[in-house]
Amino acid sequence: MAVTFVAANAAYQAASRMGAGGAAGPANALGQAAAGQGAAGQGDIVQVVNSVTAAELTLETVVAIRDRVISAYQDIMKMPI
Repeated sequence: MAVTFVAANAAYQAASRMGAGGAAGPANALGQAAAGQGAAGQGDIVQVVNSVTAAELTLETVVAIRDRVISAYQDIMKMPI
């Protein structure tokens, strides 16, 4: 079974949705609220730092999943038919 770019892209999009909307969904909403308060000078600095840290962790997770999907796609494409 040959894996096309479309299939690999669909897997990447699914991984992105899992990283952005999975367990980090409520944290993302809180992070956006904290960022808005921090930009306005009204937020608690600890909450802003925690929100930024959570956002960085989510981004790193999505990038790691993307890298693994790309690596798997490249390994499959190297297989002889």
